Amino acid sequence: MDAKIGKFFDSVGSFFKGGDNIPWCDRDIIAGCEKEVAEAATEEHKNDSLMRLSWALVHSKHSDDVNRGIGMLEASLDSTSSPLQTREKLYLLAVGHYRNGDYPRSRQLTDRCLEMAPDWRQALTLKKAVEDKIAKDGLIGIGIATTAVGLLVGGIAAAVARKN
Repeated sequence: MDAKIGKFFDSVGSFFKGGDNIPWCDRDIIAGCEKEVAEAATEEHKNDSLMRLSWALVHSKHSDDVNRGIGMLEASLDSTSSPLQTREKLYLLAVGHYRNGDYPRSRQLTDRCLEMAPDWRQALTLKKAVEDKIAKDGLIGIGIATTAVGLLVGGIAAAVARKN
């Protein structure tokens, strides 16, 4: 019985924490990637370094880094010729929008990735995280609306009771 209660509280706690399995990146790694881009000797090495930098930026805990990563990826998406690179960039864009809280856009980009590779685990994991966030935000919104209605009804009932 205690194990069941513990699992219940753990699931409620994880619901409100909003944890996901998407990795974070710190500014030291971003700085290393920026240095690598600056020191790239060939165009191919520079493109590879830019992809690593984009990955690091959209996985950052800082919204300015995430926005920078999104901008870099969007700017480079049209010039991508490889379907694999297109898929990778779409996924990273989806991660960036997820980190910024733009869940509908993240879901749209994740769906595009899954059209290209339906069994891609990273995209499936991100899609589940996005859908969980959308569901959680919906439940919180319903809870706030219900509380507001309850307070309004309670206020009206109190006012009516005072008149009598």
